[in-house]
Amino acid sequence: MFIQTEPMPDINRMKFYPGEPVLVSGTLEFSDKEAAERSPLVSRLFEIEGVMQVTLYDEFVTVKKQENFNWQILKPMILGAIMDHYSTGKPTLLEIKDPKEELEFTIKDLPEDAETITQIQEIINTRIKPAAEQMGGAVTYKAFNKGTLYVELTGPTMALVGGMTNVIGHHVPQVTAVKDFRDAIPKKGLETPEGRAIQAVLDERINPSVAGHGGHISLIDVTEDTAFIRLEGGCQGCGMADVTLKQGIEVEIKGAVPSIAAVLDVTDHAGGDNPYYSPGKGGPAPY
Repeated sequence: MFIQTEPMPDINRMKFYPGEPVLVSGTLEFSDKEAAERSPLVSRLFEIEGVMQVTLYDEFVTVKKQENFNWQILKPMILGAIMDHYSTGKPTLLEIKDPKEELEFTIKDLPEDAETITQIQEIINTRIKPAAEQMGGAVTYKAFNKGTLYVELTGPTMALVGGMTNVIGHHVPQVTAVKDFRDAIPKKGLETPEGRAIQAVLDERINPSVAGHGGHISLIDVTEDTAFIRLEGGCQGCGMADVTLKQGIEVEIKGAVPSIAAVLDVTDHAGGDNPYYSPGKGGPAPY
């Protein structure tokens, strides 16, 4: 088995092409050993000290290493792990999709938009995906409905949203907005007075500030006295994310909505019975 490798603009990331299919379609990102349990391949890679993130694509795998580790040491170990996996004949994934997440996203393509959708998908495949992959992320088409394009954004790709809207909108004027599909899933907490107040804080104060760094903060839900947010784009994986959350976002939200006692970052923590916070499973602790 001959595995090709390719460096990426981020010196801590590298592509590995096993010469065999990795995923049937789409992308999946793993940032901890527990999430990797659904993938025998990724589980092997996380056994290697220094591996901090693995993303699966249709034809290749990207690995992100910790900064203090050298590729000269890690690369042979990663190559060996990939070869060992394919020699077992086991599937890349034990489960392909999160059924709960798929069921909740109910927006569908309309038959009359078939030609427009074909144009959108071509632009995504030829222009958007290559740019996303260079960043270590991915963009996957989900749906187009009433002028809004819904995509799945993986890795640090939230920074591309503005550019995607401009590029796709230029070629396909019917596209007036681009959104991550997860933000279209209805959540009761977002419609409460607290949810609306927190969203206003994000829109008016926080997101304009982090946008300059390619970041974006999404409000995922509000339950009782807790706000759940997701750090995206340049904020995802940033070494200062914890400081940003504690000293910036949390202070702003609690100041505007005194009833909020905790602000939790759900980035890379979407499993378990509670989709936002699973104590003892690597989930974030309330501040």
